[in-house]
Amino acid sequence: MTKADLIEEVSRAVAIPRKDSELIVDAILDTIGRALRRADKVEVGGFGRFRMRPRRSRVGRNPKTCASVEVPAKKMLTSRPPGS
Repeated sequence: MTKADLIEEVSRAVAIPRKDSELIVDAILDTIGRALRRADKVEVGGFGRFRMRPRRSRVGRNPKTCASVEVPAKKMLTSRPPGS
């Protein structure tokens, strides 16, 4: 499902204009994104849990040249389905 599909589904389910449902979906996604950037955990009942987790730096390998490459540390989004 794409964002456009989600907007259309919200518009249909609540019987509001597409423009209004687009504002609602954008507001929800922006709020979740800001919370994750602040390293907050996000739990949406019946949908899942989301959080950012640190990943250590490591040595990787370029598959084309087989040369060793330093992969820097970064943060990754993790998610869990409900009930796990």
